Amino acid sequence: MTESERFKITSDEYADLIIDYNYDKGIFAQYPNTSYNIINQRYAVLNIPVSDMTYNAVYKYGYASIPKCYGLMFESSTEPKGNYYIHNLPAYDYTGEGVLIGFIDGGIEYRNKAFQYADNTTRIVSIWDQSIESPDRYPADLYYGTEYSREQINLALQSEDPLSVVPSTEISSQGTAMAGIAAGFYSNQFIFSGTAPKAEIVVVKLKPAKPYLKEFFNIPEESLCYQENDVMMGIKYLLQVAISLQRPIIIALGLACNQGSHMGEDYISKYISEVGELPGVAVIVGAGDEGNRYGHYYGEISSPNIYNTAELNVGEESENFSMELWGYPPNLLAVDIIAPNGDLVYHISLSFRQLNTIPVYYNNTVIYIDYRLQEPIAGTQLILLRFQNAYKGIWSFQVSGSYDLVNRFHIWLPLHQFLSNTYFINPDINTTLSIPANTINIITVTAYNPVFFELYYYSSRGFTKTNEPKPDITAPGVNMVVPAGVDQFAYFTGTSMACAYTAGIAARLMEWGVIDKNLPNMNCTFIRYIVTSSARRDSSTNYPNQNWGFGILEENIFGSIV
Repeated sequence: MTESERFKITSDEYADLIIDYNYDKGIFAQYPNTSYNIINQRYAVLNIPVSDMTYNAVYKYGYASIPKCYGLMFESSTEPKGNYYIHNLPAYDYTGEGVLIGFIDGGIEYRNKAFQYADNTTRIVSIWDQSIESPDRYPADLYYGTEYSREQINLALQSEDPLSVVPSTEISSQGTAMAGIAAGFYSNQFIFSGTAPKAEIVVVKLKPAKPYLKEFFNIPEESLCYQENDVMMGIKYLLQVAISLQRPIIIALGLACNQGSHMGEDYISKYISEVGELPGVAVIVGAGDEGNRYGHYYGEISSPNIYNTAELNVGEESENFSMELWGYPPNLLAVDIIAPNGDLVYHISLSFRQLNTIPVYYNNTVIYIDYRLQEPIAGTQLILLRFQNAYKGIWSFQVSGSYDLVNRFHIWLPLHQFLSNTYFINPDINTTLSIPANTINIITVTAYNPVFFELYYYSSRGFTKTNEPKPDITAPGVNMVVPAGVDQFAYFTGTSMACAYTAGIAARLMEWGVIDKNLPNMNCTFIRYIVTSSARRDSSTNYPNQNWGFGILEENIFGSIV
């Protein structure tokens, strides 16, 4: 890749597309004036002039090819009740030694003592910071960002000014918290230990989403947001590190997205599913923090009713947003869009066959409508609505159906942190698992308070759109005492915290299986079997459960296999 091609990867003058080229690089010739970056033998990222990313880009390139926007899954608390310290896990002889745990997030505070050995050397194998450009220090075959090795991090820790040597920092604190929960070193001061305190750490700090993509999906400019293709590249990097060191790896994803069919049929989900089948690899994903956020609507239309109406309150500061309606084949859906004053703004009919994006103008409001009878990747009907300058108040979406079957549909808003006071009046808390938590061949974790034994109020609920049993397991994730900053501890809550907790347990299992050669080909499927079959279950509850999955993660998990 030439320097001019590398420039396109991070330049705001170029947009990104994810392409399923399926071993055939000849397909790239269909996209003139582009360069490409390979993810694996199936997926690649194309860089196109940002001027080509017009309002009808879904029509031109396909919905799946446009990278989706990912956010973090945590919240902090200053004075929590029922705070939880990770310590005194049943020891056996397994601490994650010899296993890598990889994090793809907003970075890590590598100066924190939780990530250092007793001799003050780092437990971080490497950091790939996608946001720091360098002419020649990017990872092999990735072509952007800067890679910092263990040796460079150790030099930084010995320096009076560490950031002058390794300038990679973190803004959000979620990455530091997750790494601490999964692999933090012992702290006598806080009686703290990560769940795999001898595992080593690999970090991907994602670069922020490009402005054009936020603008396309009407996401606020100030929102902390990452791109799907950068996450996929991060997974590629973690696998490369594990292969080069010939060590097993647990990949922990504390990221979420609400854009897609929620069926595990988007590009990143398919990629992660393939990764989860590899020996010596397990992928752990947080379920999402979208439950009780009022961002999901489920409707059914059956005789004698001829339509179902979803009502959406649009807040004063959320006049720009998107929403997605997904149906079930073979039925087709029609939608009447009704403004807060009762005006019919637009009718999307059953006979709608317009492939191009339709711009609808209503006074100062603009709505871009993309209608797909069958979105090619998911195989179901999609209606994507992107609002600009929407009037505040309650908008109505009157959905009607076809044929003599029950017509079912879902509508999802973006992640709650991308909105402000915009929500459904009659929401449905179920089927709120974020993407990629709906994916098979991974472990999806939801969160609970282990002090009060209460499910996290905002945890996303299952099942998937196709009624597959997700989440898989429930783990501690509320009011967790975690490393933060250079030498501090804080209280964090979220399914990303539960994801990290489970990642540490998975690392201990991987140590038993791969490092100690009890099961050399152990992968995500086998770890999922162990954690779900050994889970603690309440006799009064049916499992798998939309809230709790197959039950609560058993800390004494080795009692069932050793």
